[in-house]
Amino acid sequence: QVQLVESGGGSVQPGSSLVLSCTASISWFTRDVGIMGWYRQAPGEERDLVAKRTMEGVEEYVDAVRGRFTISKDKEKNTLDLRMNSLKPDDTAVYYCYAKVWEALRGWKTYWGQGTQVTVSS
Repeated sequence: QVQLVESGGGSVQPGSSLVLSCTASISWFTRDVGIMGWYRQAPGEERDLVAKRTMEGVEEYVDAVRGRFTISKDKEKNTLDLRMNSLKPDDTAVYYCYAKVWEALRGWKTYWGQGTQVTVSS
């Protein structure tokens, strides 16, 4: 069982920046973590992909955040970070960290954090 805990959310004004961090109960640098990333869910909407990164370092961003958001790993803190710049009201959502982990007896299993709220308004 893998535990994921997000932090860093908050209420900010348009144009501001935030860094979300996801701490895991396993190393983000182990080869067992095949894919890692962030989803978000706005009120009344489905949970949608924001950004993801494969174990090999291939990154993918949805069009709405490309050029403004950056996904990265911090080895010292063992966190998966989402740096969000030039925030817009449309970025308001609950942000969820996820990891697709290989487990010897169960195969690939996806884990989710509990979510952290990001609110962008003037």
